[in-house]
Amino acid sequence: MAIATINPATGVTEKTFEPHDAQEVERRIALADAATRAMRTTSFDDRGRWMSAAADLLEAEAEEIARIMTVEMGKPLAQAKSEALKCVKGMRFYAAHAADFLADEELPDATVVNASRAWTVYQPLGAVLAVMPWNYPLWQVVRFAAPALMAGNSGLLKHASNVPQSALYLDTLFTRGGFPEGAFSTLLIGSKEVAAILQDPRVKAVTLTGSEPAGREVAANAGSQIKKAVLELGGSDPFIVMPSADIAKAVDAAVTARVQNNGQSCIAGKRFIVHADVYDQFAELFASKLSALVIGDPMDATTQVGPLATESGRDELAELVDDAVKHGATILAGGSAPDRAGWYYAPTLVADLHEGMRLVMEEAFGPVASLYRVESREEAVEIANQTTFGLSSAVWTTDADDEDFFIEAVDAGAVFINGMTISYPELPFGGIKASGYGRELAAAGIREFCNLKTVWKG
Repeated sequence: MAIATINPATGVTEKTFEPHDAQEVERRIALADAATRAMRTTSFDDRGRWMSAAADLLEAEAEEIARIMTVEMGKPLAQAKSEALKCVKGMRFYAAHAADFLADEELPDATVVNASRAWTVYQPLGAVLAVMPWNYPLWQVVRFAAPALMAGNSGLLKHASNVPQSALYLDTLFTRGGFPEGAFSTLLIGSKEVAAILQDPRVKAVTLTGSEPAGREVAANAGSQIKKAVLELGGSDPFIVMPSADIAKAVDAAVTARVQNNGQSCIAGKRFIVHADVYDQFAELFASKLSALVIGDPMDATTQVGPLATESGRDELAELVDDAVKHGATILAGGSAPDRAGWYYAPTLVADLHEGMRLVMEEAFGPVASLYRVESREEAVEIANQTTFGLSSAVWTTDADDEDFFIEAVDAGAVFINGMTISYPELPFGGIKASGYGRELAAAGIREFCNLKTVWKG
């Protein structure tokens, strides 16, 4: 893919960018390596001050970068600004809490290990390569960069090739805040060059958010060199609704989950598994609200659903829906691309799904919801766990026994009860199975790229 900003609302190429050549890539890797040594001489107070300054810059520039994100990948402008401000919150969170998260941990009674004292310390690994997607051009990066930099690591960003302006904004943000040159920088390169960079001995670890095939490739590369990797690889999250649920609130959350970011969110509910006792009520209200959404120019304040980020993504989504219909599925809302310029797809609700349809097992990365009727919570879990993914999940119930059952039984990195999944700086985030491994955010996230070193003193 060319490194270019192509406006998904029009299909028009706005800007193109020359990739970094080998000499420039080498210069940036060398700077990142040098920055890791420089960062070891700094304190949490130093890094916290720089991170807070970078957060202030981003907050002041939120309107500007929001417009860039909307032009590059099509999310409604208000959502783009909210993403920028969420990054500000995440940066300030780690500026305030990194020292506590990485504080030395003393063994209370060192005599049990025949020592006068024993403790553990967290130390940075060095330069970390971040391979990031286009769907949240700032947040996906910042939720890695803020903890990594506060821990004393440096970051090298290989961003998606369709969001180069977002990538170049991040290239300077942290150094403008005060971090040493090379502490965080962007590599304008193609995906084929990632393997060679990961094999560079100066690059100590990698984090990737993206597709399952990309994750497998990066994990194999990192594993062959015994380098740490954190992977967040998408999901097909179950959204389970039981008879005791507040149906109106559940439907409102379902609509938001399915169309936020134009439906291009790994952690959002995609498979809506509803108990037969409330299925008809839920389905009718869900279809009605999806059909009423305003599709249009993401720069327009009245728009609720903009275009998909890429033409290929829109076409792949349409293929999933068409395949389901071909094999007997029922369309309750949407089901087609509007007749207009750009890469739009109508918010869609698909019912009567069964094995043999691609939509049952594959991730629908767009505003398409799959609807299932179940007779029991056991059947709900069976459907919830039938895919290879296990990122997050949502359960709607006011029955305490149901809560306990689903917390225990659903195969996922998180269970949200009576709410939609959201990535909070304060909570660990990540998945299991084909959704990846490792965690981002909270204390777990900052510790991923640290060496937990044991110290024993006789």
